[in-house]
Amino acid sequence: MPRLHIRGTTRAAHALRYALRFALVVGLPLALGAQPPAKKLTAKKSDSTKATKAAKPAKSATLTVGDTSLPSKKLKDPPFFRSEAPLVVTLTTNIRQLRKEKGDKAPWHAATLTVSDAAGKAVTVSSAARTRGIWRLKNCDFPPTRLKFANKDTKGTIFHDLDEPKLVSYCRNSDIYEQYILQEFQLYRVYRLLTPLSHQVRLLQMTYLDSASAKVEAKRYGFMTEDPAQLAARFGGKMLKQLGAGADDLDPKHAAMAFVFEYMIGNTDFSFSGLHNTELVQIVTGEILPVAYDFDYAGAVDASYATADPRMRSARVRDRQFRGFCSLKASYPAVLELFKAKKDAIYALYADEIGRLMTPRVVKATLGYFDDFYRDITTPKDFEKRVLGDCVGDH
Repeated sequence: MPRLHIRGTTRAAHALRYALRFALVVGLPLALGAQPPAKKLTAKKSDSTKATKAAKPAKSATLTVGDTSLPSKKLKDPPFFRSEAPLVVTLTTNIRQLRKEKGDKAPWHAATLTVSDAAGKAVTVSSAARTRGIWRLKNCDFPPTRLKFANKDTKGTIFHDLDEPKLVSYCRNSDIYEQYILQEFQLYRVYRLLTPLSHQVRLLQMTYLDSASAKVEAKRYGFMTEDPAQLAARFGGKMLKQLGAGADDLDPKHAAMAFVFEYMIGNTDFSFSGLHNTELVQIVTGEILPVAYDFDYAGAVDASYATADPRMRSARVRDRQFRGFCSLKASYPAVLELFKAKKDAIYALYADEIGRLMTPRVVKATLGYFDDFYRDITTPKDFEKRVLGDCVGDH
């Protein structure tokens, strides 16, 4: 059974929704803070699970923690992600219609994206947009969106080969919510420093133009994340759309990396077993590699709308709780050394061009939060006492 997540607008409502949902499944045990009960994954389809076709062989599908090399197989290399410089973009689509759509089967709507080329000339490409998500879809002024590009429309432009990336947009049209976007974007950058087994991202200085009214709805930062299928293809693999991943299913070193990263940023809003804010990449060797995404509920962001999971001992999202598997104990030491080696580079992200877009108060609070993490992993004894004591069973 996948982990259940319902987000409410208040902590009380949040807890009540959880209680009501779990009342429907009385008699099914679920350890506090643990991953859901899991069964060994197989490539076989069943009524309750779906799996992608087996990955086709690639020339290289190896990956080690901290390794930045890519497979030798010829893959798409979207020009969009070759730079980290914020890109000025105007998105034009029927925003009024997008705001009306609250379900999970929204239709695609015509859209265009406009940027300036190297000569300063405006370049406009056709696209399509549709809503996605759960909590943000129902509660945000501008809904979370997925874009779709056809290569015939984008040839020769920066949008070529993007396929179907996600657009992470502002929730409320305010400076505070814009800071949340920048903070979450930074966490993707941190993840990228630690492992290439993560989504490529690009910051956007967005203008949102409603095609129905010709009115500019907002000018706020957002960011685009790599199409999941392209992430998997970088490692000669496929996205595995199957529930129930346990400790025995996941590659141990990459699972350890993901769990320690989630602890570092103070995020408990994920489940590899339930595929909640996580993805699984199956490579040709049969290994299953875990990928985390969607970090707006992390303590490092500390969004005003984020609430702690009532099944956890944590009272606030800033309260860290480790959700890694106990059986990965042998894999954690090497991962911790990588986090220590990357500390200066991680902190430097908050002083560069993008980092300076955040307010000094936010930067100070974030780095102070990271300081606490590094104190928790100062020595193996510290890690075992302060972190690993919360580890969860394999299932």
